[in-house]
Amino acid sequence: MNILVINCGSSSVKAEVINTLNKKRLLKMTAERVMDNASIRFSDEEYPLSCKENGHRAVLEQAFPLLVKKLNGTIIHGVGHRVVHGGDAFEQAVVINDDVEQIISSLNRLAPLHNPINLKGIRIARDFFKEIPHIAVFDTAFHNTLPKRAKTYALPDELCKKHKIRRYGFHGTSHDYVSQAAADHLQTDIRALRLITCHLGNGCSLAAVEYGRSIETSMGMTPLEGLVMGTRSGDIDAGILTYLAEQENMSADNIDHLLNKESGLKGISGTNDMRDIIAKASNENDDAARLALQVFTHRLRKYIGAYAAVMGGVDAIIFTGGIGENSPVVRHRTCQRLDFLGAIINEDKNSAITLSEDAPIQSFNMNHSRVQLLAIKTDEQYSIARQTADLVAEKNKVNTTPVIPIAVSARHMHITQETLEQLFGAGYQLTERNPLSQPNQFAANETVTIVGPKNKIERVRILGPVRPKNQIEISRTDEFYLGIDAPVRESGKTENSAGCKVIGPKGEINLKEGLICAWRHIHMTPQDAAIFGVADRDIVEVEVTEGSRSLTFGNVLIRVSPKYKLEMHIDTDEGNAAELGRSAQGVLLKTDGKASLTKKKLR
Repeated sequence: MNILVINCGSSSVKAEVINTLNKKRLLKMTAERVMDNASIRFSDEEYPLSCKENGHRAVLEQAFPLLVKKLNGTIIHGVGHRVVHGGDAFEQAVVINDDVEQIISSLNRLAPLHNPINLKGIRIARDFFKEIPHIAVFDTAFHNTLPKRAKTYALPDELCKKHKIRRYGFHGTSHDYVSQAAADHLQTDIRALRLITCHLGNGCSLAAVEYGRSIETSMGMTPLEGLVMGTRSGDIDAGILTYLAEQENMSADNIDHLLNKESGLKGISGTNDMRDIIAKASNENDDAARLALQVFTHRLRKYIGAYAAVMGGVDAIIFTGGIGENSPVVRHRTCQRLDFLGAIINEDKNSAITLSEDAPIQSFNMNHSRVQLLAIKTDEQYSIARQTADLVAEKNKVNTTPVIPIAVSARHMHITQETLEQLFGAGYQLTERNPLSQPNQFAANETVTIVGPKNKIERVRILGPVRPKNQIEISRTDEFYLGIDAPVRESGKTENSAGCKVIGPKGEINLKEGLICAWRHIHMTPQDAAIFGVADRDIVEVEVTEGSRSLTFGNVLIRVSPKYKLEMHIDTDEGNAAELGRSAQGVLLKTDGKASLTKKKLR
């Protein structure tokens, strides 16, 4: 498909026509100084604005006919728009209609510097390209998988609910793109990797991407929180704001302008351009520039260490964005003290990195480094084009004729033969209590006691037969009761998970890992997968109707094996909250790798 991608900023407009099959750029257009003395540049020539008025409408109304003319008959199949903030309303890309426009408009207060301009571009483009589908792709969407502990602010709950205050995260299209690019480069399934992605430009953010899901990110409710940026302060003691309001008689607008436009690198050194800062720090002995560089990389290194701790380790650290891709100095100063993580920089490789279309990924770690250090050329435009093409082609629609039985999984333990004998005695064999719905699996008569720092849970049933590794699956309520921080994982992914003590009638054992909260999932055979149009490890949505009400479970993992029987598994907390009966059934809605906005059944 040929997709026109439009990115409207406050002072510039960028557009590209991208063939999503081969990633080829058919056309590029940029318009600078949109609000004053604007000009429109294509790769071959530049056009001054032909009308007296400046502004986005004047620029785009002149640019779009030129763009169509230069395409010389090449068909545009869809238009993808970057939108910074999707709030709670949009958790993935969505086809734009009047209702979607209105919702985006209602989110302007969450991103006042970005959303109004994004929306203006959408409306102008929809007026011109009336017969072509338009898709909104949100910077916040990739982070919709953040757990509650990561997205919740320690403010009164009623205020957070009333004003939709929580961490949303940004730069999602970039974090998504480079994390998948890293997995492809490492020839490893992204669901087996723990990645830290560093998007560094005039705006900067980090993300902790654990097994393909964003579980932490540095930007918050707005793009202001987190790292030091070009003109944004990043993290700041909130008490400073009330102090300044009092001492300097500053209004809310004054403070907003200070934090977003006059702070960050610019506030410390006088310039927001990292290239100028590095030049002044090294060639002119500029103390302010040196301090700006030190503060920037110190904050960055601090976040990397924190995210490695959150994930229990890291497999690769990725640098992208204008600074991350092009500044060996920033990469050096950030990575030089990460040896304790197993991230050992190769200074020669780092200095020699030059990313290009032909070489978009380069590593700069030593051969014996346990952690990969990667510089990756991000491609947010292609990411937007790809998501747009998927919606235009309706590739995410599936055959939903069959319904999916839903089972509520009580807490249980999978056990190795060695552990079984430690707990129940030498040579002990599990005895079957009753068969389970999954073929050749059973609930055993044997139970154990799980002991956490705060409490213990008795009579946790063992499921048979014995497994190659120990695994205990509990609910969030159990996790809190035990006082253990158990990660949400798919079954079998126990690396760096929580540990606990397990007591049996003949002995006890201290597990170093294996305690997880199971990722909600659907078991199905390859034949089922063909009917639904899904593949192993796809992520889908399932709509469940109970009585007169319906609800949707997002982020449901597909597990495919000839040994399985079609069934969706959720934990007891989710089952109780949804008030599901024993005969509950679900309908598969979408397959797109992320939770869906659309609640319409696709039959």
